[in-house]
Amino acid sequence: MTGHLVSPFEYWPSLPRKDWQDTYATLHMWTQIVGKVRLRQAPHINHWWQVPFYTTPHGLTTSPIPYGQRTFEVQFDFHGHRLIVHTCGEDETTKSFPLAARSVAEFYGRFMDLLRSLDLEVRIWPVPVEVENPILFKQDRTHAAYDPVYASRLWRILVQSDRVFQIFFRVPTKRLQKRVAGTGRTWNG
Repeated sequence: MTGHLVSPFEYWPSLPRKDWQDTYATLHMWTQIVGKVRLRQAPHINHWWQVPFYTTPHGLTTSPIPYGQRTFEVQFDFHGHRLIVHTCGEDETTKSFPLAARSVAEFYGRFMDLLRSLDLEVRIWPVPVEVENPILFKQDRTHAAYDPVYASRLWRILVQSDRVFQIFFRVPTKRLQKRVAGTGRTWNG
């Protein structure tokens, strides 16, 4: 076996909620905003299986989202700490902005502006779901924390969880395989 060994702590880093609850709350709202774009654009699939985020080597992705004759994808890069939008079609483009401490209102405005700059006009219901006392995204200045250390720890835990789920969902029968959605992460709770 080559390479250096990584301790179990690095595979499953500590993520005490009390230490990162502000970043958690902000990321929850940011992922709702991006998730609602996917919800608006992707054709409905039973049990809402069209809307989860998927783990990537750098963070989370929506996977391809249809938009007319084009497709786009939104990625939360928790390694480089950027929100990235890729488009494909006749005009393949990539645009991004840093993930940093900023209010939900600022994130919402910046993200929607970025989509418009890519000629992606998407209207979403601008209210978070499944939270107590929801605040309109464009008015939410309460949630404004982003700690890249804890965002990275979250991503590393999701990567390991994805590995576990990949093993678990290797179901031996076709009948059961049809009932399994995969290992996506929902953004609403």
